[in-house]
Amino acid sequence: MAVAGILNIPKLPLFSSLPLRKQSRPLSISIKASNSQTSTKEEENPSFSSSSSSSTTTTATTFAPPPNFKPPEPKRFAIRPDKTWDIVGASLALFFRLGTGVFVSGYSASLVSEKEIPPGQYSLELGGSKVKETSKIGPCPEKPIEIYEFEGCPFCRKVREIVAVLDIDFLFYPCPKNGPNFRPKVAQMGGKQQFPYMVDPNTGVAMYESDDIIKYLVEKYGDGSVPFMLSLGLLTTLTAGFAMIGRMGRGNSYTPSKLPPKPLEIWSYEGSPFCKIVREVLVELELPHTQRSCARGSPKRQILYEKAGHFQVPYLEDPNTGVQMFESAEIVEYLRATYAQ
Repeated sequence: MAVAGILNIPKLPLFSSLPLRKQSRPLSISIKASNSQTSTKEEENPSFSSSSSSSTTTTATTFAPPPNFKPPEPKRFAIRPDKTWDIVGASLALFFRLGTGVFVSGYSASLVSEKEIPPGQYSLELGGSKVKETSKIGPCPEKPIEIYEFEGCPFCRKVREIVAVLDIDFLFYPCPKNGPNFRPKVAQMGGKQQFPYMVDPNTGVAMYESDDIIKYLVEKYGDGSVPFMLSLGLLTTLTAGFAMIGRMGRGNSYTPSKLPPKPLEIWSYEGSPFCKIVREVLVELELPHTQRSCARGSPKRQILYEKAGHFQVPYLEDPNTGVQMFESAEIVEYLRATYAQ
């Protein structure tokens, strides 16, 4: 596991990324992840599994779905009535960030007849036509990249956006305020608690600073060019902060939870408001998770389509309970019922 840091957040928590003191007690938690890709943020993580100081012990805890649990049927483009304002608030980011993180690198689309799309191939239908999507994805890292971050940080959001653009899968170690497991680890690894912090085990590189992480990722796993909305310096950070206004305070603070032995897997991408409300809870419960990035144009949309018989995000796979499910509102309820203390 890697280390997460504590961010001191003033009245406008969106615009601060201050280092705090490092904690000396080592943590004793070991989480192993399956083969996956991972992405970075202004936090560091030199090792895929690491130890942290926490009173939580995972070895004696068993996890099971809630009683009488049944995964819901997926409903495309449907919003549960009690979640309408959550989705509306999360959607404000699309305006402030001009859709950054919705499309992968080199995305293009064209309308074609239904006959041009083979049966069994995922595609979006519009009227009597289908959308043919193409992209230019760079090389994928052999080992998952690890990132220590939290949802309510604009610097972290910038890195999550480039993760979606590059279509890289990342192992996220959530670092909510007062989180006992991964924030202290960041200070141990990098010398200070600052977010995001990235560790790339493929190259041995570990670094803070969102802009440096973005530059590193596009040079190593992209075409070397930073997307326009991520290249504007202070304006990028300001708009990334404004993007969180509709969800102010969500995904920032720790909710006492039981740490599972294996990371969860979530199929999602940064530009989706439905994915955002699930990620907020994953962070608050400090649940490590591998994100299978699948923005528009991602080849992984076809993989999920074949795997689940349907494409829709978010899609959760929990190796600790065997649960696989669609529908953001129900995923949130499942996570709280299974892992919150």
